[in-house]
Amino acid sequence: MSYINKYLRNFKPYSVASHKVWTVDAEDRNSILKLDWNEATLEPSPLVKERLFKLLNTDFLHLYPATYNAKLHELLSKYVELPMDNVQYFASSDSLHEYISKLYITVGDPALILWPSYDNFRLTAQVAGAHVMFFELSDDFTFDSEAFETKIERKQPSLVYICNPNNPTGLLLEKEYIRHLLETFDTTMFLIDEAYIEFEPDKSCKDLVLQYENILITRTMSKAFGLANVRFGYLIASSDNIKYISSIRNPKNITTFAQEAVIGALSDVEYMRRYVQRVNEARAYFIKEINDKYSDRFVAHTGHGNFVMIECCDKLTKCEIIDYLERNNVFVRNICQSEIVQDCVRVTIGTLDQMQYVAALFGKYYNM
Repeated sequence: MSYINKYLRNFKPYSVASHKVWTVDAEDRNSILKLDWNEATLEPSPLVKERLFKLLNTDFLHLYPATYNAKLHELLSKYVELPMDNVQYFASSDSLHEYISKLYITVGDPALILWPSYDNFRLTAQVAGAHVMFFELSDDFTFDSEAFETKIERKQPSLVYICNPNNPTGLLLEKEYIRHLLETFDTTMFLIDEAYIEFEPDKSCKDLVLQYENILITRTMSKAFGLANVRFGYLIASSDNIKYISSIRNPKNITTFAQEAVIGALSDVEYMRRYVQRVNEARAYFIKEINDKYSDRFVAHTGHGNFVMIECCDKLTKCEIIDYLERNNVFVRNICQSEIVQDCVRVTIGTLDQMQYVAALFGKYYNM
């Protein structure tokens, strides 16, 4: 124990949900509806597999991946509608968060997280030596902006992490409010995690990187683009911040498989947008169905990602619905990182057919 970094001797690990889908035979995976990790519930664009099949017919496995892929970089720049100097790609947004923590957090620095949120970043910041603090949403999951700003002013964090839209609550802070934070606290770096922004693309803060140095925006290809398995994320930031983080980035960590898969997905952005439209329509249906029929036991909160947070009437009901769904091969996320979500579950939203099936299971449980 004495050999371990003193900042990590009493840390709380990031808790992952069940991954039972990988314990069954491949042919049986279609019987499982995996709604616990906010992955896409359909395969990505056919162009992804097309490029991967072509790749497998070439000799490349004995070589390290390309350290710079101009075509990939150009497609990312075109997709986000920003200059290439404002974009850099990484082997997942989780990996990117590690680089950000190394670069923008000094050991002992306070770091503030809008909470509850994606818990893996909490661990990443702690590993970097940050003194992690939390600003909790109110008991009704609303955001007190005045109290939030008071805490920033009092604690003077070197970095503030905001998942926007928020995971797991679905809360979305408006771009003009983020701009206000950047201007009010110009010595604090704001990390805006836009993992779910494809489901509300007009709400992105991406344009702010052209005006402000104290904002970093991270994104992933794991959600709307359906590429969770290839582990690919990217940073949107000022050109100076891109230069700084690129100087410590390991450029050979993005596999050739990932690079080719992302090129395929970005060559067919309309496929992703059609999927997003289906998810948003299914989300609206699912929220209405739960709230119209089962509101005395469940409340489905309006959100802005590919998921819905459902508040159960008590902890027993929460445990029972998770177990009932699992016995019917539907996996949802048990939320437990904060006291205010102790009675909540998070359900990834898929297609309308999939959500009709899940809603019907809620009905069967309700009527038992």
